[in-house]
Amino acid sequence: MAETPEKLSTAPEAEPTSTAGATPLRENPRTFTRWQRVQIFLATWIGYFSILTFGPSLRWEVFGWENWEAARKAGKGFILTFWHQEIFSAIWFWRKRGIVAMVSRNFDGEYIARILRMHGYGAARGSSTRGASQALAEMIECLGKGRDAAFTIDGPRGPRFVAKPGSILLAKATGAAILCFHVALSRAYVFRKSWDLFQIPCPFSRAATFIAPPIFIAADANEQEQARELQEVQTALDDLRRRGEAWERK
Repeated sequence: MAETPEKLSTAPEAEPTSTAGATPLRENPRTFTRWQRVQIFLATWIGYFSILTFGPSLRWEVFGWENWEAARKAGKGFILTFWHQEIFSAIWFWRKRGIVAMVSRNFDGEYIARILRMHGYGAARGSSTRGASQALAEMIECLGKGRDAAFTIDGPRGPRFVAKPGSILLAKATGAAILCFHVALSRAYVFRKSWDLFQIPCPFSRAATFIAPPIFIAADANEQEQARELQEVQTALDDLRRRGEAWERK
């Protein structure tokens, strides 16, 4: 049976999310020069208002929302897992839900973290190359307090479209479901010189979110089993991207 999309003029409204009692996220200890602080300030406000301006104009279709509902019913939270190039659209789509995202400690990560907070997210500072253990510990605490999590699974520097194991480790530690998704855009500005081919949707264009069935990792999964689950995540994201590309060609 063909899947019927949900046709929406905007992203689904966020459920009220209580963060009472949640452990405060630790601040990034890195310091920046005065010029870097100016750049971060400008990038933060430009990014915030760009998302706030472009986001409401998008016309959404959602494929697989029942998979989100299945992950929610499992009762242990979920870990949104997606590609780095989709950050702009994903921030708008999942806004105001109290989701905690892992954000790198580098220069770009500083203003991305600030933009996330301004749109109702938390930010655990770390990446696959720096501060990963601390960030994972923060995300484990937050999932235990009822907040969901998010990973750009090929970030912060690629390689593009290659899944890293962060979401597997977090799911194993918490029992939360891994919820892979992909955002496709009918028209977008693509930054060709960026490693991830970063995308910003054109105003008033169509957008579609594709959500895969939840993936669960056993608490006692060994390294071989974790490797198989990581391949399952990779396969799910690759399949969603192919579906998105087919949707874009319509």
